[in-house]
Amino acid sequence: MKDVLEIILLIVSVLLIVIVLLQSNKASDASNIITGGNEALFKNMKERGLELFISRLTLFLGILFFGISLAIFLMSNIK
Repeated sequence: MKDVLEIILLIVSVLLIVIVLLQSNKASDASNIITGGNEALFKNMKERGLELFISRLTLFLGILFFGISLAIFLMSNIK
């Protein structure tokens, strides 16, 4: 059972990395953040369509990663 969870954790980890890399870049340049050149960064902009799906998928995969990691930890301590 622990081996299966570790394989699932590996798959979730790779998917999480890919999904995070697919997210849109809200800050065009790091220097714009420091100098205040990007006024639209902190505006209340709603995510729609694919951005909303990717954001929710990232949240789901993050929670799944945490849960599986916790389960593996608890299983390793029950010897």
